[in-house]
Amino acid sequence: MDNKKVKELKVSAIENGTVIDHIPSNAVFKVIRILKLEAFENMVLFATNLESKKYGKKGIVKVSNKFFAPEELNKIALVAPLASVIEIRDFQVRSKTIVEIPDKIKGIVKCFNPNCVTNKEEVSAIFVVADKETIRLKCHYCEKITTRETMEFR
Repeated sequence: MDNKKVKELKVSAIENGTVIDHIPSNAVFKVIRILKLEAFENMVLFATNLESKKYGKKGIVKVSNKFFAPEELNKIALVAPLASVIEIRDFQVRSKTIVEIPDKIKGIVKCFNPNCVTNKEEVSAIFVVADKETIRLKCHYCEKITTRETMEFR
């Protein structure tokens, strides 16, 4: 028997769907929530704390028979700015893109200001991204700045 140890990670391949790779391990469940995958009827596979030569540790989410609009996927850039999105069709990679922080965020982040109308009434929070580097979101209604540190997802 050879003394070499062979490491191989096997995660089920998907025939058609989307793979979101290079998610920080601590953000995998946030990505699942942002994309509303908790109630998705088809197969959703996820893993955290996988070895990554590029990032140390990473997470991955695979969603069978689901393709997302760019606006949906770009929302995950708030928690996973280096994530890559891979579309699979007939077990083949059809496209691979890196997420981008959108200019406007609607309905997924809560305004941190308790007096904001979005926290008092049935009004969906809307933010303009004031700074994409440090992730600073300016509320459309109260104009308070929500940062990565104060960010809460709905």
